[in-house]
Amino acid sequence: MKRLLLILCGLLLLLPVCAGEIWVSLRGNDSNEGTKNAPLLTVAQALKQAREWRRLSNPLVEGGIRILLEDGVYSQTRTLFVRPEDSGTIDSPTIITAAPGARPVISGGVQVTGWRLVSERIAGLPESAQGKVWVAESPMIANRLLDFRQLWVNGAKAVCAAQFAPGEMERMIDFVPSEQIIRIPTPNVSGLETAKQLEMVIHQRWATAILRVKNLNVKGNVTDVTFHEPESQLEFAHPWPQPVIGEEKGNSSFYLCNALQLLDQPGEWYREYPSGNVYYWPREGEDMRVATAIVPALEELVRVDGTLERPVAHIHFEGIGFEHAAWLRPSYQGHVTLQGGFHLLDAYKLLIPGLPEKAELENQAWIARPEAAIRIKGASHINFTGCDFKRLAATALDYEWAATQSTVAGCYFTDIGGTAILLGTFPDGGFETHVPYKPLNMDELCSDIRIANNLITEVTNEDWGCVGIAAGYVANTTIEHNEVSHVNYSGICVGWGWTKLDSGMRNNHIRNNYVHHFAKQLYDAGGLYTLSSQPESSMTGNRIEALIDAPYATNERAFYIYFDEATSYYIVENNWCPEARFGTNTPGPGNVWNNNGPMVDVAIKQAAGIQKEWKEKLQNR
Repeated sequence: MKRLLLILCGLLLLLPVCAGEIWVSLRGNDSNEGTKNAPLLTVAQALKQAREWRRLSNPLVEGGIRILLEDGVYSQTRTLFVRPEDSGTIDSPTIITAAPGARPVISGGVQVTGWRLVSERIAGLPESAQGKVWVAESPMIANRLLDFRQLWVNGAKAVCAAQFAPGEMERMIDFVPSEQIIRIPTPNVSGLETAKQLEMVIHQRWATAILRVKNLNVKGNVTDVTFHEPESQLEFAHPWPQPVIGEEKGNSSFYLCNALQLLDQPGEWYREYPSGNVYYWPREGEDMRVATAIVPALEELVRVDGTLERPVAHIHFEGIGFEHAAWLRPSYQGHVTLQGGFHLLDAYKLLIPGLPEKAELENQAWIARPEAAIRIKGASHINFTGCDFKRLAATALDYEWAATQSTVAGCYFTDIGGTAILLGTFPDGGFETHVPYKPLNMDELCSDIRIANNLITEVTNEDWGCVGIAAGYVANTTIEHNEVSHVNYSGICVGWGWTKLDSGMRNNHIRNNYVHHFAKQLYDAGGLYTLSSQPESSMTGNRIEALIDAPYATNERAFYIYFDEATSYYIVENNWCPEARFGTNTPGPGNVWNNNGPMVDVAIKQAAGIQKEWKEKLQNR
């Protein structure tokens, strides 16, 4: 008998260790057991159950835990919070994954219902829209009318009522910092001076600003515009980037938006304050009686939040969709940025230039990080594979601080308001942005992150100054075989700080990417763009093309590869582009350029971009 038991134990040791499964379904209930036949209803409850299994040393965790989501849209009323207690191990990860054949979506959106065609006359609405506009009430969340800045109808993003068609602008007449006034041609729109929620979007070199209009002072063919605080002081005090007057291609441009008086085209919408009424002019083929209209209720869908002492580890997301995250700050504070979507907390020109770290510096600026749908801090091995990121209003995915040993692979990013993938430290709060960031504990740097074989297209559509992929202070980071296209500014950016001093950035590699249709609106851009000293770094085998002649740029500063201030110690080799249009701005030492431009071998050009096996997976989704 004893011998038989030993044999059975030996056979059991030879069997593969199976992962414990927790099932989630829209047909489920959070009081269920979490089996396939009795699934849970929410991802949060599934994560809690997995957490309890680990806390109680349940044998089911030995081969890892698989949280399987069946098909459907999982609408969240609060952020999914992933904490150190949820951590797995290399042999026992927690995998949040789509069930076989499913494409589940984690959404922060809610439906707008009860639409009716407005037959009576609407005061302030243009004559062309009378009798064509539908109205509904804003959803109620926690006894309050929901505020929002985005609306999707049948999956297509609606346009906030604007002065011109999407992408179109008008040149300003003057920019007057001493009076905090922007002087514009008087709009040909009746009653606009009474619009209370009116905003101005401004093209300023490599960034945009969103300013809440305080007053329109009409003086015949010219109108003086003033703005609310805090954005008014920021806009007129910060020198970089300000609007420009009289440059080689003209003055900076603008458009007005967010007023009922501007709702004059199908596909436009406006949310009235304080009533909360939502007005929408349907596009051809849209029937609002049966249409699905979604507005975002959450800014943050997922937060992975650890510390250096207690990191979150080994959490994998596979085949999950993330949709409908909000971006509200411009409605309350405006939006004045330094670069890359990082908004200013304070900034001004120095009367006497110079800081101890940078003698020639003539301005100071303090910034804050953009909002993000998914934020990761103090974590390792947080991977996203085959996921979809769509209909998100700010940053989609952000590895913010002390994130390491992680991979984003085979994901699809589209209809993103800001940057698709953001990673690394961009010192914010009270840390002046030109002062080199080198923490006492280098574990605070994001490092050993691989961004590979992702399709990123039609992003930066809320803040044109954002980019496809942006890395700040990072080390040992690889960005390879991605396709980045249809962005309003730069494609892939690595580095921050404008400094030649050592900051810990090193060993970063941008290789075999395909970047095209970039700089659609802004300039001072690069298909590939770098900043500051990054020893042992490289830029190789990339394909960059279709640099767009931005229609409202005031000069020609846009390049296939752009080494901005203090870029140092990069090997730049075998990058294909249709012409040798490269730019530099006081680069540092140690850069080596070899064989870049149209002469690069066609095999290198064709190998850039998403690899075949990943491209097939993306196409089949």
